[in-house]
Amino acid sequence: MVEPAHTEAARLILGLRSAGVTEPRVLAALEAVPRDLFVPRIFEDRAWEDSALPIACGQTISQPFIVGLMTQALAIEPRHRVLEIGTGSGYQTAILSRLARYVYTVERYKTLLTEAEARLRRLGAANVITRFGDGGVGWPEQAPFDRILVTAAAPEEPRALLAQLKPKGVLVAPVGKGPVQTLRRYLPDGEGGFRMETLGDVRFVPLLEGVAKEG
Repeated sequence: MVEPAHTEAARLILGLRSAGVTEPRVLAALEAVPRDLFVPRIFEDRAWEDSALPIACGQTISQPFIVGLMTQALAIEPRHRVLEIGTGSGYQTAILSRLARYVYTVERYKTLLTEAEARLRRLGAANVITRFGDGGVGWPEQAPFDRILVTAAAPEEPRALLAQLKPKGVLVAPVGKGPVQTLRRYLPDGEGGFRMETLGDVRFVPLLEGVAKEG
């Protein structure tokens, strides 16, 4: 296992706790996963800052606070199966892998997925199943899921993904078409559907259709 820079990690965790990420299992996962493994080498000295950083293909690795907030909002239990839309660098995936039984993750950029798979293997995250494909359609063959996390901004309510939740499932996603989106949590409404909660404003890259043509 790769170990993080403990002093920098501890400082970050203290800041996240003060900002409202208080779930012990989530904080432990954030502290244990070495964020410096997931950022480009040019940004390694900033890996433990509480800020988003650019990665390949015009994408970003999310701010640790947002990662913690979204993960905490999912309320993941050890036996849960989680679907992640947007593997990206694999950082959020690695966090989820420490909390859930299985993580199914979909990425539209082959380059990002290949690099993320290598990092996850290095960390020994054997409970992660990856897929190169269109995240907007989810992973119907593996549905239903206990939890779904979307790491790109859906232009509107992600109905195709909500349909892949178990009756008592939870989905967390940024939703909106502008540069600032609304972070939403969908919870069971007790009548076979879902009710929506607003968790605040966020900035994510857009959730695009299809797979990317690179090069």
